[in-house]
Amino acid sequence: MDPQILYIVDTFFILFAATLIILMAPGFAMLEAGLVRTKNVSTVLTGNIMLYAVTSMVFLIWGYNLMFGGDGFFLNGFEDEGFSKYALFFFQMAFVSKTVSIISGGVSERSKILPFLLLGIVVSGFIYPMVGSWTWGGGFLSGIHDLAGSTIIHSVGGWVVLAAIMVIGPRKGKYAKDGKIKPIPASNIPLVTLGAMLLWIGWFGFNGGSVLSINSVENADLVAKVIMNTNTAGLAGAIIAAVLMHLQYKRLDLTMILNGALGGLVAITAGADAVGIWEPIVIGGIGGALVVYAVPFFDKLKIDDPVGAISVHLVNGIWGTLAVALFSDVSFMTQLKAVAIIALFSFGVGFIATIIINKTIGFRSEEEDEHYGLDGVECGLESYPEFVK
Repeated sequence: MDPQILYIVDTFFILFAATLIILMAPGFAMLEAGLVRTKNVSTVLTGNIMLYAVTSMVFLIWGYNLMFGGDGFFLNGFEDEGFSKYALFFFQMAFVSKTVSIISGGVSERSKILPFLLLGIVVSGFIYPMVGSWTWGGGFLSGIHDLAGSTIIHSVGGWVVLAAIMVIGPRKGKYAKDGKIKPIPASNIPLVTLGAMLLWIGWFGFNGGSVLSINSVENADLVAKVIMNTNTAGLAGAIIAAVLMHLQYKRLDLTMILNGALGGLVAITAGADAVGIWEPIVIGGIGGALVVYAVPFFDKLKIDDPVGAISVHLVNGIWGTLAVALFSDVSFMTQLKAVAIIALFSFGVGFIATIIINKTIGFRSEEEDEHYGLDGVECGLESYPEFVK
């Protein structure tokens, strides 16, 4: 076939996949807006929009070059390789803001927007590009099999949000002095559902697009298998989470079911191309179960994660990366080594960065602002003004 036709086909495929991934931006925004209290919704939404804008710009200016070995800034040193270099950049740029979106939900309801964006710049301009250069960029961890980033994206975001939560502490009133945990219910379940389903749909571009080519029968078949396996793992995660919640509490908690689905999707992200048809059921099902048990586990440790980001993205990022070796011929030690090194780097730099930001300009909001809601002081408008006293 004409090479120009193949070039056009793959370029269009990558651009389409990237557009699906960017659908995850409103997905994260809606998910978080539904899970936080009404007095903080505008702040969460503003943070999500700004982090998409800021982190994408940082990645354009220098992050992409740092990650893939270009010269200087603004994609210098890159050439077209079977498809447009601009399409590949756009695809990788769609990834970077998702790494920071994971952090957004975990520190919500008690963090200010500008300090959070500074942490986002550290992640998008240094932590994520460095991890990417070691792995997808051909560095010393390039032996890891991580198709679309169970570790490189989800665990990186998970480790940084864990570090940030440990520095800034829980929301006021979340944990009583006697050790009891005060549930803080979601404010808008329809928004949570919409956000989770947008993320689910975006995952088809996330994983399927990571094949990076659809211009042959073999590649088209692989893309189709990756997307099918991705969906299967999400289904299994939702089903297992629902079963476990009903067995334990005789209730079907929709927020936990949706997070179970997301946990299954994170888990299959590393190996959707390396496993067969039935393995995603096991990988995704275990991912859903891990979410169900990880959420109360972190609560007992007084790690206040309003959206379950650590349980979904960190725990299942680790599980998914190791699961590749359990269900294929990939080396377990290679996977484990990469998980450990990336964990130390991401958590360490994230912890130090959050401490510096907190000590200088202050990461956490004032106690009075947290009590009355961050929307007024951070944004000057409320999402639900008729409910505000």
